[in-house]
This record gives sequence, C-alpha cells and structure tokens, in this order.
Amino acid sequence: MTYVVAFDDSPLSQAALGRAVAFAKATNESVVAVAAIPRDSAAARERGWLSGDETFSVERVAENLTDHVTDVDPDVEFDYRVVDKYAPRGRVSREVRELAVEHDATVVFIGSDNAGRMVGGITSIGQNVSADDRYDVHIVRHVAD
Repeated sequence: MTYVVAFDDSPLSQAALGRAVAFAKATNESVVAVAAIPRDSAAARERGWLSGDETFSVERVAENLTDHVTDVDPDVEFDYRVVDKYAPRGRVSREVRELAVEHDATVVFIGSDNAGRMVGGITSIGQNVSADDRYDVHIVRHVAD
C-alpha cells in the first residue's frame, strides 16, 4: 500500500502530510507527496516555494518541495508533474490523480478546511481528486496548536 498526499506546502497540505506519515508508521506503509508545479515564477514565490534570491526553475521548486517533505519525514518520497502557468484547477487535479494512480495509492490524503463536511464542498483541487474511485480519500483539516 502507498499513501499519497496532495502537497503544495500550505498549512493544510502539511497537516495532511503529517497525518499520512502517522498512519504510515502505524501500518508500516510508504508515503509519497505529490504536486502539480506550474511554470510560473510569481506563483512559486507567492506560495513560498522559492526564497527571494533563488532563480525560478521547475527543478529548483521541486528540490525545495522535496526538502520540505523530507523535513517532516526523510522516508517520504516526492513526485511531481509540470503544468502550464495558466493551468485550470481541473488540470492540476487531473495530474494529482494520475500521480496517485501511478504510485498505486490506496489512500490519498488531502488537506481541506471542509474536512468532515460533504466532499462537494471542497473548494480546492481536492474535490476533483477525491472524486476518483481508484483509491480511498482521507480529508484532513488543519488544527492549530
């Protein structure tokens, strides 16, 4: 089994990653964090994927996200797909779904403020990712310490 986490380094995706790692340790399974990275330097900086002096490249963003993932747990793998600068949510969610299938996900962890509510209420790419019946979905809400 593999637990896949939709990861963009937001607090919600960090919470989902933490939950996936905890489940994986309890069940002796592996975790893969996945992302769709747009070819967009402004978005990368806005999301904190690049520091102020780093030159944009998709590879640099992927390295930084990998570092953030392995800071949580060094055994977590990171995988990504590249999307256009103006890729719609549907395209982003499709790439995340396909990565989940490629990694033979049994459960996909998604961070959402709407955890515990109807899946249709998820306003991020999570609604489209959670609609796929090729894996189970675990929706995590970030709870502040």
